[in-house]
Amino acid sequence: MLDALGADPLTPAFEHGDRVVVRGELLELVGRCTAGLRAAGLGPRDGVAIDTAVTPEGFAVQLAAHVLGCRVIGLRPGLTPAQLAHILDQDVRVVVTDDPRPQLRAAAGDVELLELGPALLRAQETPVARGELDDDALVVFTSGSTGNPKGTAFDYRAMTEHWSWQAPAWTERTAELAAKYRRFLLFGTLSSAVMLEHLALCLLSGGTAVIPRERPEFPRVLEELRITACLLTVARLHQILESLDERDHDLSAARMLLVAGSPLAPHKLAEAHARIGHAVHLGYGQTETGMLSLLSAADIAERQQAANSVGRPWDGVELEVRDHAGRPLPAGSDGEVWVRTASALRGYWRDPAETAEVLHDGWVRTRDVGHLDEAGFLHLTGRARDVVIVNAILHYAGPIERALAAHPAVDQAFVIGVPDERTGEAIHAHLVLAGDVEPDHEELRALVAAELGAAAAPVEIGVLRQVPLTATGKPDKQALRALTTIPEPR
Repeated sequence: MLDALGADPLTPAFEHGDRVVVRGELLELVGRCTAGLRAAGLGPRDGVAIDTAVTPEGFAVQLAAHVLGCRVIGLRPGLTPAQLAHILDQDVRVVVTDDPRPQLRAAAGDVELLELGPALLRAQETPVARGELDDDALVVFTSGSTGNPKGTAFDYRAMTEHWSWQAPAWTERTAELAAKYRRFLLFGTLSSAVMLEHLALCLLSGGTAVIPRERPEFPRVLEELRITACLLTVARLHQILESLDERDHDLSAARMLLVAGSPLAPHKLAEAHARIGHAVHLGYGQTETGMLSLLSAADIAERQQAANSVGRPWDGVELEVRDHAGRPLPAGSDGEVWVRTASALRGYWRDPAETAEVLHDGWVRTRDVGHLDEAGFLHLTGRARDVVIVNAILHYAGPIERALAAHPAVDQAFVIGVPDERTGEAIHAHLVLAGDVEPDHEELRALVAAELGAAAAPVEIGVLRQVPLTATGKPDKQALRALTTIPEPR
């Protein structure tokens, strides 16, 4: 990254509102941040938490921490005080922030706060990367929806070998993808490993990261800023499609609208291709591994059955579907998806039990369920942990949701399990309708029963006007459970 910035100093790296930061200025900013962090006594293997808005300075200080060989911990927005305190108790030496608010100071306790401002940036040095390949480089913490946030740790070797950070080694497929990132919409948080992955792809391909002045409103922000590439959750794609119902938006600049994060019904992908165009791609990946597969409209044109998949494995990704004993299964057989990639996590921070559960001889258990077809496309059928257990039988939510969403009156479907005195758990479904007419519930149950068996049919079906979302824009099943009426014991 440093070499690329120095080799092309006059090309814009960031547009931040009316401000343009060219690559030479960004490299100088990285040097100032490096000098400031060094003056604060930071060096290899020191834990540095980054708490900044999405700004050129926020990215520069993260690069500077990597230059010094530090272990970088991103602090995402929306952490509760308890979650923040938990993360900062994980061998963090300093917090670099552009907002030293009282809540952050309280959570930090004895951890030093460095303000990202003139005092930190007053000196200058030429940044030279000092990280050791086997040292921890980045720890990305999960949402903490199942307890304390869990740290996904990557070493400098994984970052060095990550496909998006190594432009000289890009395959033709990656170079074609990178060429779509002329104007990449950068928003949300710099603590996201996914956002950093695609920001690197943009900057290393000569593109410009465009930071909106305010919270982006979709699809208006794509139109006004002439965005060519953007990451979208499924919920945001639905928002764009709904907005197109009200009026036309000029999305002709778009080349890569990557939808990922949760399952997308094939009919919604088809609608997106029809109404937005071939810029819409479907991606599959995990924080632990980065992007694993990609599905384009061209893939579907080549093979119609691919519309039900998440694409072919990405370059540098080995993928196998295995049974419960870890043995590879033939094409067409459902099992757990295992992957091997040079950029995978080193392990979970200070959690050897969880690390041993997921990492095996260089392979990562995704804990997603699916199969590979004869052409090598990956079809996901559920998550190993997104299940409802009815009478000791596991029912995956994903297939039930897809069966319900196949009904023409249903736009989206979400399945959860609720406690049931008779069966342990019962299947409940929440629907977002495609129109004003609510379909007959018995008809929906029959649809699921015909495809998955009578035991998979929801016992209760409700209708939502709007799907509750997590802070990262994914459907919030915990919130859906809170909206669900649990039957009284019989």
